[in-house]
Amino acid sequence: MKTAVISGGNGGLGRALATQLEAQGWHCVLMDIDIRGLKPSPSRTPVAVDLTDARALTQAAAQIIAARPSIDMVIYNAGVSQIGMFAQADMPSHRKVFEINYFAAVTMAQAFLVPLRDSKGTHLAISSVAGFAPLHGRTAYAASKHALQGFFTSLRSEEAAYGVRCLIAAPSFVATNIGNPEITDDGIVRPGSAADGIDYMSPQAAASVILSGVVKGREFIPVGRVARLAALIMRASPGLYQRLMRRNIAAQKHPPGTGS
Repeated sequence: MKTAVISGGNGGLGRALATQLEAQGWHCVLMDIDIRGLKPSPSRTPVAVDLTDARALTQAAAQIIAARPSIDMVIYNAGVSQIGMFAQADMPSHRKVFEINYFAAVTMAQAFLVPLRDSKGTHLAISSVAGFAPLHGRTAYAASKHALQGFFTSLRSEEAAYGVRCLIAAPSFVATNIGNPEITDDGIVRPGSAADGIDYMSPQAAASVILSGVVKGREFIPVGRVARLAALIMRASPGLYQRLMRRNIAAQKHPPGTGS
């Protein structure tokens, strides 16, 4: 039985990915800071760990590696967003977004590097449209996803010699926590909770697109209509994308007649 390790495994997309992989005969290890509601089963192992604690994360990874016959795919799904203008943000919150969205993934990649080489497995990074394009009111989030995408795109060339794939999925807006942002004082919110998104997908639909792309070996997997259009427009005219993004995202924050 192949094993997939999924960070952010207790989120909507993490659960959807696990459910679909388990239906295909995989064993899924779901890593999250809060694993309430996740029950162990013959095809599922929940693991509670603070992904921003590098030592704890490395120890948890070692235990997973020791317990499983192979590690065949690691899905870097954990993440948070931050909504707000950069002028009102502070550096601690900016760093917090990076700790979760970028550095936790890098620490995981390092911990599972050799097992994935042994299995000729797959690194699957869950990025975002904000990983290759700008996003109004999300400077820290976009920067962290650009960093994530740059890391795994670069790692791809290094790991190819070992038969390891580095794939990147870029969803647009996945409705995992609509109406339940759990927003903090620094504007950090749960992923998939923003009210200003466009053309939301269900986590089940997003997971299906992502795993189909994995089966086909696509190095870059745009997830959803908005993601596909954004990728095309960014290649053709970054300036046009910037204008369209501002019109559609910024306008929702300040509709005509509402003031600033």
